[in-house]
Amino acid sequence: MKQMVEKDNDVVVESPCIRNCCLNENDICLGCLRHLTEITGWQGFSIQEKTAILTKCKQRKQQNI
Repeated sequence: MKQMVEKDNDVVVESPCIRNCCLNENDICLGCLRHLTEITGWQGFSIQEKTAILTKCKQRKQQNI
């Protein structure tokens, strides 16, 4: 998962989407491990919120969710 990229002195947190979209029964994408609300709201989230979501994704991966 790409996390942060510098772009013209701005920090951009890239989406972890890997184009393998399939939701489980808890609305977690089996590709990127984000919840449906995290996917649909991604563009409006702050850098801090996106970073927190990426942390949750890592935790979900470790828990095999």
